[in-house]
Amino acid sequence: MGDVDVAIVGAGPAGLFGAYYAGFRGLSVALIDALPEPGGQVTALYPEKMIFDVAGFPAIRGRDLVSNLVEQAEQFRPRYHLGVRAGDLAYDDGRPVLSLSDGERLRCGAVLVTGGMGSFSARPLPAAGEFTGEGVLYFVPHLSDLAGHHVVIVGGGDSAFDWAAALAPVARSVTMVHRRDRFRAHAGSVERVRALPVEIIVNAQVSRITGDGRVSGVEVRTAEGTRSLPADTVVAALGFTAELGALAGWGMRLDRRHIVVDTTMATSLPRVFAAGDISEYPGKVRLIAVGFGEAATAVNNAAVVIDPAAHLFPGHSSDEG
Repeated sequence: MGDVDVAIVGAGPAGLFGAYYAGFRGLSVALIDALPEPGGQVTALYPEKMIFDVAGFPAIRGRDLVSNLVEQAEQFRPRYHLGVRAGDLAYDDGRPVLSLSDGERLRCGAVLVTGGMGSFSARPLPAAGEFTGEGVLYFVPHLSDLAGHHVVIVGGGDSAFDWAAALAPVARSVTMVHRRDRFRAHAGSVERVRALPVEIIVNAQVSRITGDGRVSGVEVRTAEGTRSLPADTVVAALGFTAELGALAGWGMRLDRRHIVVDTTMATSLPRVFAAGDISEYPGKVRLIAVGFGEAATAVNNAAVVIDPAAHLFPGHSSDEG
């Protein structure tokens, strides 16, 4: 069993800033997230979109915001548990013990839940079920990895069109496949992609992925018959489902899928706090900027719970040498 001062469940913007702030307070941190990359909803849903309401940045790309937050936290060396889900919560001598899906158990001074909309799971691409090789992605960690690839994007929502626009200048070819002739994406995103060298095949479905060990092509079923497309990578942009998962069984007071907190960001469980979109209180506003402040509030109050001799307010970072 490992020991850590603060276990943060959710490595989105609020969780990453919470990791920095806990480190600033001299606390050790473990960050847990079901996704294989940090960034939460930003990484999974809109890494290439510009964000305009983060203080201090007139505009910043989602991916760049996450990169900055990771760099900010890294000075305090948080431990990452990515691609791992938080499991059961128990108590040992008054301290939370958090079980993880990889079998590890963490004995914590406090737990901070910053899980956004909950634990993310990609909606599966049915045709990928029989393909066991590499090359099927549900989001793209690094655009450069797909440089020179034939890319087939499946989906018709904002994420699908964002990936198409971002990959068009990088990939050898980009083809979109959508099962209807209407799209869920914003009209401006659709028009932007239509102006690019991207083929959009509608009223169609990917029926088969071919390749030996790695994607080499896809078969697309349309009303006119079956088309074969070259493909090095298939991006299944079909969206994500989110749920509280094991957190729902911890016994915290909930309001639908949100965790009810007080003014200190404490939940109804001892030594468990919540911040960001997953938290709920009267007047709650779900913005990244709000989540940053909630994470700092939660960490400062957790620091006092962990060490009653600690001060709630640690002073300003600008006072540090």
